[in-house]
Parts: sequence; C-alpha cells; structure tokens
Amino acid sequence: MVALSIDDLKSFTKKLFLGTDFDDFLLTEAKIVTFNSFTIDGHIRRGFYTEEETGELKLQECSFWKTIRPICFSLIKGKRLPGSFHISLQANHQQTEDFLTSRQIPAVSGEQIKGLYLHIRYDDGKLFCITGSSLAIFTMDKTLDREWDAWVEEFLKKAEIAAVLE
Repeated sequence: MVALSIDDLKSFTKKLFLGTDFDDFLLTEAKIVTFNSFTIDGHIRRGFYTEEETGELKLQECSFWKTIRPICFSLIKGKRLPGSFHISLQANHQQTEDFLTSRQIPAVSGEQIKGLYLHIRYDDGKLFCITGSSLAIFTMDKTLDREWDAWVEEFLKKAEIAAVLE
C-alpha cells in the first residue's frame, strides 16, 4: 500500500469526474460532502436486473465508475469546493486478470484476489490516491502489493497525472 499525493487538484478532478481515464474501474463506495453528506454504495442489487440484462450489461459485483461518475459530478459541481470526498475504486475482473498476466505474479491466482483497490481521498484541500489489495488467502509474499502499487503509479503517469509518493 502506498499513498500518492496529487498536487494538481483541478486537473485530477477533471479527469476523474469528466474524463474517461477511470471509467473501467468498479465503484465500491463514494462519500461526497458538500451541503450534505452523500454516500453511494456501488454494489449492484442483483434483484434489480433480469438475468438477460445482467448478461447484456456485463454486470460485475459493483457498478462501473462510468455509470456512477455523472451522479458524483452533479454532487460536486458548483462554485464551491466540496468539503471532502472519498471514492473507492476496484479493478474490474478483466483488469485484474490482465494485471496478473502482465506482471507474471506466480504466487496468486485471479480467484484468490478479492480486490485491487485505488482509494481517492480529498480532505482539507489535499488529494491522495491510496493503493490497496485484498486476498482470500494468507501469504507472506508481498509481490502482488508491490506490483499493484507500481501499476497504479504507471496508470497515473499514463493519464498524465503527476503523483508524488508520500
């Protein structure tokens, strides 16, 4: 787990709320504080969709960020900065498999990974991206964590987001 400080708040939030850079991530949870506190649980309620819709929409456990992004943007847009926001994103199934394949991590399989996370936290005028992972097994090998940290740094660099390790 690493914490990356983002100095260019305006550029980052534009990419997060208006761009497509983060669209393929899943939203596990969002909390946005403006004139009220808004909390969004990104977990999909399976009974809401038919089996046919579930297949057509390629639904996963949580909603894709691209689906929830306009709702979150509507909560923060305006003349005033939000008091804070915390957005927890998770790599989708395909991202996780591609990550494991590209990084050649032999100690862990896709079924053993509960989640690869990117937590975005804005508080007191400071913005951080914090990495995280969750496994269904116990292992002393931290290769997965180190590789995920590096992948996130590369992802931000590719998106032209300057991040400094805290």
